[in-house]
Amino acid sequence: MSTFMAKPADVTRKWYIIDAAGKPLGRVAAKAAELLRGKVKPTFTPHVDCGDHVIIINCEKAVLTGNKLEKKFYYRHTGYVGGLKAVQYATLMAERPELAMELAVKGMVPDTTIGRQALTRLRIYKGAEHVHAAQKPEEYAF
Repeated sequence: MSTFMAKPADVTRKWYIIDAAGKPLGRVAAKAAELLRGKVKPTFTPHVDCGDHVIIINCEKAVLTGNKLEKKFYYRHTGYVGGLKAVQYATLMAERPELAMELAVKGMVPDTTIGRQALTRLRIYKGAEHVHAAQKPEEYAF
């Protein structure tokens, strides 16, 4: 028996919706990365982008466990000397929860062309409303 290898033309994509309300940010991001990559499919092939579309709603209601709100920081650099900026996750979750979720998912997909392609299929919303009702997304419960 030979191993099944999917071809790019064989890939079919579904739409999934994940509700992040009351769930840990990292667990939601891990499930989203798994769906984006296609690892839950029986036809998963490592060298082919066979993932699905993922919509994450209610990002503002996602929780961080432990003392991460006070002790965890988001760092970025302006490019100038001494330009390191740090934002506490309590501030980040209050002002831009979509960015916090996007950074978590981005850290869980591979840093390759397939990973970058997978991130284009990720949609993140602060509240419960989204504009993808026409795609008939399925609720993904975990």
